This record gives sequence, C-alpha cells and structure tokens, in this order.
Amino acid sequence: MVSPKLSNTIVIALVFLFFTYESKGESMSKVNLSIYYDSLCQSCAIFIVKNLEEIFNNDLIDIVNLQLVPWANSYVNQTYNSISCQNGPDECELNSLEACALNIWPNVDTHYGLIHCFEFLAIDGKNKMWQNCTNQLGLPLEPIKNCFNRGNGTELGQKYIDEIAKLDPPHSFVPWVVVNNQPIGKDYENFTQYVCKAYKGDAIPAACNVHLNASEK
Repeated sequence: MVSPKLSNTIVIALVFLFFTYESKGESMSKVNLSIYYDSLCQSCAIFIVKNLEEIFNNDLIDIVNLQLVPWANSYVNQTYNSISCQNGPDECELNSLEACALNIWPNVDTHYGLIHCFEFLAIDGKNKMWQNCTNQLGLPLEPIKNCFNRGNGTELGQKYIDEIAKLDPPHSFVPWVVVNNQPIGKDYENFTQYVCKAYKGDAIPAACNVHLNASEK
C-alpha cells in the first residue's frame, strides 16, 4: 500500500510536470518574429511606429516572440575598433540607445514602448530629444544614460552585427522581417498574415481570423 505521504508527493510531482508541459507547449507554439532595422531609416521607423504597433493593440502579441534587432546596415571597422552606421553618427547613437533599452528592459512591452517613442521622434528628425521618452513612459533615465556613456550600447551593437551577419539568406534591405527564420521580403507590411499562417497553437487570436479569412477570399 502506498503511504499517504508518498501519494501526496506523487500528486505534486504530476501537477508540476503538467504545468511544466503546458508552459513549454505554449512557448513552443509561439511564432518568432524578428525585425532587423536601423534607427534612422525612415521605412524602418514607420514600420515600427505604425505597422508593428498593431500587435499590441490586438491579441497578436500573445502568440509572438518579438525580437527587435538594430544595427542592421552597420559594420565594424576593425582598424579603429569602431562601428560605422549607414546614416551616420546620429544613427549609431540611437542604435546604441535602443540596444541599451533592449537589454535594460527585457520586457517586450517596456522596450517596445521606448523604441516606439524613439522612432516616432526619428520620423520628425527629433531623435536628439530621446530623453523625453523616458519621462513620458515613467522610466528611469540613469540606467540608459549609463549604458550609453560607458559604451555598452556599442558593445551590444557588435553582437547584433555578428548576429545579422549570420542571416541566411542575408538581408538585402531594411526593415528585414523574419517569421520563424523565413524572411518575408518586400511584403513585410503584411507580416500579420505570415505570423498567423505560421502559428500552430490552438488559441487562435481574433486578429488571425480576420487576416486568414481575408486571404482566402
């Protein structure tokens, strides 16, 4: 006969395994959505501010692992151990700040909100006013200032550049949008349709029903 104490232990173990399995299943069913971009690229800024914001306004964020990757068209100058950016030093500065934001605030809602604000300013050429964004969002200024002033954002940039160099196929423009390791090319504004088609989970968001039904017509 199994003792009551041992029986309780078995039940607890089974419950733990069940929730672990459920958690892993939910994570595995999410779609990886990666955005490779440059902070002062106008088409990138518009995509981040306008198109990508949709996933936070509907329930699509629930099925997405969002990865924002700045420094897409930058390169490391090995001679001077520095990074050059396609749109000049101001872009390197904002790329660095956004890299800092991504690493200081790993929560997607927080770092997306801050980067959204940065990119909104960039569209109007007001990126030097980036500190206003931390005030608007109620985020502390010191962590991101310290990260930037110590050059941590540039060090992170080198890691992002290494990651971007491994893309297969390599990116040919920005924003470069990748859904589950598959680039969607010039159709990046319709990324929701690709995310919904890639999603294999049971709880289909309402946003997917709208897009998938529209694509079938």
